[in-house]
Amino acid sequence: MDYRTEGLPVSTRLRERWMTQMPNAQSSGPESAADAQKAPQLFGDGTALEDVSFLTVAEVAGVMRVSKMTVYRMVHSGELSAVRVGRSFRVPAKAVREYLSGAYVGTE
Repeated sequence: MDYRTEGLPVSTRLRERWMTQMPNAQSSGPESAADAQKAPQLFGDGTALEDVSFLTVAEVAGVMRVSKMTVYRMVHSGELSAVRVGRSFRVPAKAVREYLSGAYVGTE
């Protein structure tokens, strides 16, 4: 099969090759009702992978009005949960909301 004559992008060619080589690869076709009901779970609280949004360290620093180094310190100390992707961190938006709501100091 000559992809150059069909004009398919490289990503499509790689996906097709991967789908034919992997015995358990799922097609990107329509999902059945049973597959839609058992969405992959990322967190123990029942949050589906599709419902999780991640922020970069720079975005978290902008929201919290602190430096990126402060966010890195919070991640490394465990105050703020994060996922390592390659050499960078991604922070779940839910973790930022929980941290800020817990750190809120009300005036009485």
